[in-house]
Amino acid sequence: MLAPVQLMLDLFDPVAEAPVRVKPPAKPKQVTGDIPIAPLSQVLEPFAWHHPRTNRIALLAGCEVGYEFKRAKRKTIGLVVGSDGLSVRAPKWTPVREVEAFLDEKAAWVVLKLTEARERASQMEQRRIVWADGCVFDFLGKPVQLRLDPGLVKARAGGQLLAPDDAGDNVSVLWLGLAHTASQDQVRDAAQAWLMRQAMSIFQERVAHFEPLLGVQHSRLKLSSASTRWGTASADGTIRLNWRLVHLSMDMIDYVVVHELSHLRHMDHSPQFWSVVASVMPDHQQRRMALRARALAGDA
Repeated sequence: MLAPVQLMLDLFDPVAEAPVRVKPPAKPKQVTGDIPIAPLSQVLEPFAWHHPRTNRIALLAGCEVGYEFKRAKRKTIGLVVGSDGLSVRAPKWTPVREVEAFLDEKAAWVVLKLTEARERASQMEQRRIVWADGCVFDFLGKPVQLRLDPGLVKARAGGQLLAPDDAGDNVSVLWLGLAHTASQDQVRDAAQAWLMRQAMSIFQERVAHFEPLLGVQHSRLKLSSASTRWGTASADGTIRLNWRLVHLSMDMIDYVVVHELSHLRHMDHSPQFWSVVASVMPDHQQRRMALRARALAGDA
C-alpha cells in the first residue's frame, strides 16, 4: 500500500498461552473498497498460514491461521499482515474472547491479505535478480542486459547505458567498469548504485512536473529501500520513493509520484484525496491496479 501510515507500538512480552482454535464465522464477510474483491471461494482454496512466532491458532474463512499474539500499550486491537504472516496486538485489559471475535469479524480481510502477501513473495522470488555479467533486469519497464568492462572509465558516472541500436541487439546494455572476476555482491552494489542515481534524477524531474499541477510543494525527496511500500508522504512534506520503481514503466512511476504528492493535500484516502489524484491523472485506478500486480524486484 502507498498509504503513509506508521504504527508505533510499545510492545510487552507475549502472553504465554497454549494455541487455541477459534470457530469460523457463520458467513465470512467480504471486504469492500475502491478495488473490487471477488468472493474468497472464487480466488483461493483453503490453506494454512503460520507465523514463525505463532502462539495462537484460529480457523478464519476456512483457513488455518497461526498468528503471533502480543499484548501492547495501545487502546485498540491491531492486525498487521506482513511477509511472516499475521501479527495481532491487543491492549493488556482486552479479554482473549474479544480478540477472537474481532478476528472472526475480520476473517475475510485477514485471509485476503495473507493471500496477497504470499503472491507478492512468489512474484519477488520469480523476479529475483542474480547480479552477474550477462544478467537481465528491467529499467523503466524494458529489459536491460548487464555487462562488465574493466576498461570502462569512472568518468562515465559508474556505468554506460547503450540503447538497442547502439548495442547491436534488441535490448539495451548497461556496461559497468568492473573486472569479470568481480563478486556477485560487487556487481550488485555497482548496478544498484547506478540505478539509484537514475531513480533520483527521474523522481526529481517528475516531482517538479506534477507539483505545480497539484498545487503542492514538498520539503525533501528521499530514496527508499522499503520491501513493502512503493512510497510514503509525511506531514512535514517529506516524500520517500522506492528506488526500485525504476524497474517499472513511467506510467507506474508517475502514479506513485502523484499519489504521494496528493497526500500533501490530504493525509488520508478520502474522496477528497482521490479527487486531487484524478485532477491530473484521470486513469489513476487503472494504473493503481497495474501497480498492485507488480512485486518489488528481489536481489539474490
